[in-house]
Amino acid sequence: MLGAIAGDIIGSVYEFNNFKPEIDFPLFTTTSEFTDDTVLTAALADSILTNTDYKIKIKEYARLYRDCSYGSSFVKWAFGSNNKPYNSWGNGSAMRVSPVGWAYNKIETVLAKAKESAEITHNHPEGIKGAQATALAIFLSREGVAKKEIKSELEKRFGYNLDFDLEDLQKNYRFNESCQDTVPQAIYTFLISENFEDSIRKAIYIGGDSDTLACINGSIAEAFYKGVPEEIKMVVFQKLDVFLTKVVKEFSDKFITY
Repeated sequence: MLGAIAGDIIGSVYEFNNFKPEIDFPLFTTTSEFTDDTVLTAALADSILTNTDYKIKIKEYARLYRDCSYGSSFVKWAFGSNNKPYNSWGNGSAMRVSPVGWAYNKIETVLAKAKESAEITHNHPEGIKGAQATALAIFLSREGVAKKEIKSELEKRFGYNLDFDLEDLQKNYRFNESCQDTVPQAIYTFLISENFEDSIRKAIYIGGDSDTLACINGSIAEAFYKGVPEEIKMVVFQKLDVFLTKVVKEFSDKFITY
């Protein structure tokens, strides 16, 4: 889960201007900050810790952190009285799902809980698929499954094309907030990475919805590479407030082992 938050913070400065940096860009700047990706990831973690309905915690956290660049449809849902999902295929379902990949120990349960966490808002098949693919990639990674097998399993289950070219993506990939055009790219950049930092760098290098793409990528990379480097972890916790830090540490202490 901390890998997702690290990716969000590192990618935050590149999201809206869709600037594609060189691969050796500085990981953190004075304007790097957590966004809605981190807030809703923590909300999902809290809901698992407290055995609370997902939508209750998601709405609670959105209202605690109002100025976090949420999507317009999510804002209407989170700050309104209507609890019905809005058939979204956006990448928000995948960006917040990482706690599910850590909290459950069977593939069937991970897939079911990922679906449940997505469909409170993102009940479109692509929204559900994006959350399930991300959670399953995390689960397989923490179980020590090789990248080749992870790739094969995700392609088989979800029909994703995971055969890209990094430089072609860097040249031609554009900002996209859909699951179907964010999750495969996030997984691909993880699959070709050498370590956690390299994974995040490759995700941000291709552009797009940088904070969310790096959030999804980082959530998988943390599980596969068995943690977040200490120098990155230290800055991440400096960027979080006391409340979010408490939730992250409580969830990590209970569910995350390397």
